Amino acid sequence: MTDLGIIAAVSIFTAGLTVSFGAIGPALGEGRAAATALTAIAQQPDAASTISRTLFVSLAMIESTAIYCFVVAMILIFANPFWTAAVEAAQAAGN
Repeated sequence: MTDLGIIAAVSIFTAGLTVSFGAIGPALGEGRAAATALTAIAQQPDAASTISRTLFVSLAMIESTAIYCFVVAMILIFANPFWTAAVEAAQAAGN
C-alpha cells in the first residue's frame, strides 16, 4: 500500500470513529436531559413551559457537539492537510 493509500485509509477510519463517538455522547446526553425534564414536568406541571424551553436550549447545545464532530469528519475526508503534503511529496519523488 502506498503512502497516499495509508493516509486515505487512516483519514476515513478516523472520520468514522469521530462520527460514531460524536454521535454516541450527545445521544446519551439528550436522552438523559429529556428524561430529567419529563420527571421535572411530572413533579411540577405548572412549570412545564419553563422546563420545556430550558430543555430545548439544552438539546440544541448538546446537539452542537455532534455537529462539530461531523464537521471534523468532513474536514478529515475532504480537506485533509496531510493529503496535499503527501501528493506534493509523491510528485517531487516522481511517483
